[in-house]
Amino acid sequence: MPMPRWWGHVNKRVFNPRAIAGGTWPVLIHVGRISGSTYYTPLDAHPVDGGYLFVLVYGSRSDWVQNILAADGARLRVDGREVELAAPRLVGKDEAFQALPDEVARPPRLLRITEFLRMDLVAG
Repeated sequence: MPMPRWWGHVNKRVFNPRAIAGGTWPVLIHVGRISGSTYYTPLDAHPVDGGYLFVLVYGSRSDWVQNILAADGARLRVDGREVELAAPRLVGKDEAFQALPDEVARPPRLLRITEFLRMDLVAG
């Protein structure tokens, strides 16, 4: 896991609520696989051909990733609108970097990020 779990807990409790309230970050809306609760997670959402790509800074074992995989989708609030996303799948660094536009910065090697989440836009 690239970033320590304890930092994820700090992010969830301190920084995420501020990012959501600020309204400038894309927010992934997903349902808890155990609780059934709706969660709002601010993330970098990178548009790619036919969908979006998410950098898994805390790895694929993060609760939000597991929730989305279990639900087979989520919604994304971006640019003042909500879009439906489906067919979540983990992809490796090579596939992710190939999908990302050249102008999007790649995660620093120091973070050792090797997993990404890709989802497709639902037409309609």
